[in-house]
Amino acid sequence: MPSRGQTMFKYQLVLWWSAIDNTWLAEVPELPGCLADGDTPEAALAMAQEVIGMWIDTAKELGRPVPEPLGRRLLYA
Repeated sequence: MPSRGQTMFKYQLVLWWSAIDNTWLAEVPELPGCLADGDTPEAALAMAQEVIGMWIDTAKELGRPVPEPLGRRLLYA
């Protein structure tokens, strides 16, 4: 699936359909501002893996901390 040397990041993803944007969105809550989109849920998830890699690379270049994946489920009421 991912093309970054087959890296699969293990951050929590929130996937939803955006009627406003007419696309699927995949958000990574543990990485502020990390969001990807796609025409299908699978495309949004694949793009999210790419965006996570870019987010991490940028944070490292800027000397900012990179959070470890929490490995827990988000709960919404």
